[in-house]
Amino acid sequence: MTKMSKKKKKYYTVWKGHHTGVFESWNDCKAQIKDFQGAQYKSFSTFEAAKKALKGNYKDYIGKSSIFKSELSKEQLRKIGQPNYNSISVDAASSGNPGKMEYRGVDTKTKKQLFIQGPFEEGTNNIGEFLAIVHGLALLKKNNSDRILYTDSRTAISWVKKKNCNTKLERNNKNKSLFELIDRAIDWLKKNSYKTVIVKWETKAWGEIPADFGRK
Repeated sequence: MTKMSKKKKKYYTVWKGHHTGVFESWNDCKAQIKDFQGAQYKSFSTFEAAKKALKGNYKDYIGKSSIFKSELSKEQLRKIGQPNYNSISVDAASSGNPGKMEYRGVDTKTKKQLFIQGPFEEGTNNIGEFLAIVHGLALLKKNNSDRILYTDSRTAISWVKKKNCNTKLERNNKNKSLFELIDRAIDWLKKNSYKTVIVKWETKAWGEIPADFGRK
């Protein structure tokens, strides 16, 4: 009889929330950040790391993860290769589905933040991923850059290729500003051509994408 693999425990640092500190479950963390404007939080694999982070600055930790060890074989890793660091990486984070959503883009190698939008009051992770890609494409075209763009969302890649945000989220007064941004993104895709290559980030080989917000 094989033993079931235990889910690795995580610890959550909350820099800004109803209460700050280190919390030992996602539910406890979620209670501190729910309905808190501008909440700042991140998960860590050890209590010591989470406690150390609490004494530091949130901006020094977002997008940075613990040492990653891939479970793929050496042969699989060899076939995938290493990331192309002449690139930018984009990602989104959503507290709920729908829920508060934000997205950003960073330099893949240095993790320097290139842009960030949100939080939007009511959005989804897929919408954020879609907007992040379009924002990145527009930025690279404006700068006449030959860098590629990494995303970890196959859904968002397909939406961008189809030049449409195929979300099931319905428009309302709460998400009006978000849908205005979606409309602008779709309009940009229809009116602009681009040479940027959009590439799926190989999470299983490389760990979390550098633009990751480091949350649940």
